[in-house]
Amino acid sequence: MPTRHTTDPLRVTFATLAACALLAGSALAAEPTTAAAPAAKAPEMRPLTALPYSPSLDLADMDRTVDPCVDFYAYSCNGWIKNNPIPGDQSRWSVYAKASNDNLQYLWGLLQQAAEPKPGRSVAEQQTGDFFAACMDEATLEKKGVLALAPDVARINGMTSLAALPVVLAPIHLAGATFPFGFGSNQDFKDSQQVIAFAVGGGLGLPDRDYYLKTDDKSKELRAKYLDHVEKMLVLFGDPAPAAKTGAAAVMRLETALAEATLTRVEKRDPYQLDHRMTLADLQKLTPNFDWSVYLKALGVPEVAGVKELNVTEPKFFAELGKLLQSASVDDWRAYLRWHLVNERAELLPKAFVDQDFDFYRRTLRGQSEQQPRWKRCVQLVDNALGEALGQVFVAKTFSADTKARAVDMTQRIQETMGERIRALDWMSDATKQQALAKLATMKNKVGYPDKWRDYSSIRLDRADFTGNSMRAAEFENRRQMAKIGKPVERGEWAMTPPTVNAYYNAQMNDMNFPAGILLPPMFDTKLDDAPNYGDTGSTIGHELTHGFDDEGRQFDGAGNLHEWWTAEDAKRFKERAKCVSDQYSQYVVVDDIKINGELTLGEDLADLGGTIIAYEAWKTATATQKLATADGLTPAQRFFVGFAQWACSATKPETARLRAATDPHSPGRDRINGVVVNMPQFAEAFQCKAGQPMVKDPAQVCRIW
Repeated sequence: MPTRHTTDPLRVTFATLAACALLAGSALAAEPTTAAAPAAKAPEMRPLTALPYSPSLDLADMDRTVDPCVDFYAYSCNGWIKNNPIPGDQSRWSVYAKASNDNLQYLWGLLQQAAEPKPGRSVAEQQTGDFFAACMDEATLEKKGVLALAPDVARINGMTSLAALPVVLAPIHLAGATFPFGFGSNQDFKDSQQVIAFAVGGGLGLPDRDYYLKTDDKSKELRAKYLDHVEKMLVLFGDPAPAAKTGAAAVMRLETALAEATLTRVEKRDPYQLDHRMTLADLQKLTPNFDWSVYLKALGVPEVAGVKELNVTEPKFFAELGKLLQSASVDDWRAYLRWHLVNERAELLPKAFVDQDFDFYRRTLRGQSEQQPRWKRCVQLVDNALGEALGQVFVAKTFSADTKARAVDMTQRIQETMGERIRALDWMSDATKQQALAKLATMKNKVGYPDKWRDYSSIRLDRADFTGNSMRAAEFENRRQMAKIGKPVERGEWAMTPPTVNAYYNAQMNDMNFPAGILLPPMFDTKLDDAPNYGDTGSTIGHELTHGFDDEGRQFDGAGNLHEWWTAEDAKRFKERAKCVSDQYSQYVVVDDIKINGELTLGEDLADLGGTIIAYEAWKTATATQKLATADGLTPAQRFFVGFAQWACSATKPETARLRAATDPHSPGRDRINGVVVNMPQFAEAFQCKAGQPMVKDPAQVCRIW
């Protein structure tokens, strides 16, 4: 549903989050690609003193001239699309993006107050306020230039032999970088109670490996523009023009070779393809020119230095990296390191770097016409760096105990409904049902915010050193993650901050996570009746729950271990039913002649379908003794479905639609709605649709799993 998730690629791999993207505002958010209104000039923004109210079912967002049985998404969302053109500082716009934007404006107001150095500020207010003030001080940032990167630059420029690479990379990785690989911690796939070291592939500047390998004209054009961008950034970083041109060519050669050895996004959806536990000696054989013992010692984390075994998610990638460390010159690798250093730090640097980064990654790749205002970027950076400190203040002012209690109650009802549906399945054996029910019984729900807030007090914050603050905050987090290696799992942690308008399921934790940001209007609206709330938030909860039983999540047992607990026959039946969904979505056009990659979006499509069916049944049970009435010309069942559809109201620029088609595991919004209701006879009954209409499948063609 909404973006039922997103974090940076490294964290996604480490946390194996099987989430979803119900929204925009998240890196994984998917949108419809129908023609949208021209980009709107963003109105003058001011900090909000309170969050605005938007109902979870808004009649103004509908278009009742459309027959819901012909195009239910248009019926539910055309009004919203007409009245909400894409702002100039966005490449896509949706109900979720708008709610995220409202949260940012509200947080802006909180941070402005926190930035005032007055007595009585809490520790959380002091830290977030100082970080925000430093970020907003552009004059000091311009004066300092790239000074904060000077130690890393000196190590790179002084690298006369690749034998020095482990020592060069270690401090850069500690400060959050993931090139040419990422290193961190995660639960062991086969023993979810323990945390082990992980080495993962990385180091590509384009959005996906296929951007380097496709031979169509559009891909060639984008590669040429990327090459030009790399060259311009290296010039800004201080390289003479001829050296920058040579360096950019070296970057492209190295990244293309790494891309060829990188798993596809579909392959990465199979956890078995990412499970390669090996000794440090085995990894050393893959990369003989990279001394891992020196690297681990240079990281300066005692737990890491003693690592003897780790999970290498992509052995082929590391084998190729090993070859490139033998075949490519030191000059080539220096250019590569300089490029990725400035690329990953661009948002922390002076305006010239920010603008050039925007020009390629936002304007060219996504079609965004305007840079986001400074305040908005700074609020997001505070949330990224000190999210739980900022979240404490947000929760205290916006999230009531009653809202949490109602969300918990809805979650429990939906879990109970899932149990009933599992017991009633006619295609699953009793043996597998028992295991599925055991997994369901151990699934945990985390609602609103952590029970224990993270302590950031050890981070040194300087109101005159924004870049340094950001890097020190990243180092704090990376040291915290690495210090987990060899220790039992801490199950109370969250991978999203409380203000985030999103949700996720973690297969290794076997838990669902619903931040406060997704449990506020217009997603969860305590002023309205249960029908739209179950349609929206209920289907979100059902979506996350279904991730535990989708094509990826089903491979983990109730303890979070990668383990085949299905009988062979049941697994075969599941795959046959899942193929029905994959085949259906593969027929939908995203933009131009590009269709959905049904294998890439399968997990999210399964979660959308299963989650909505479960939410509908839970709503019927919850209101069984109530006398439900028609309101605003909509029956209760119709209100459920319109509430379900309106979370996905959105519009997307064509450039972003193309990028999402290649990289996003979520289908576009239109298909996430219409693709679900065509498989729900309850929808056809609610709107009295007739056989043969577009929103009605032949009963023999309906996809049925959960």
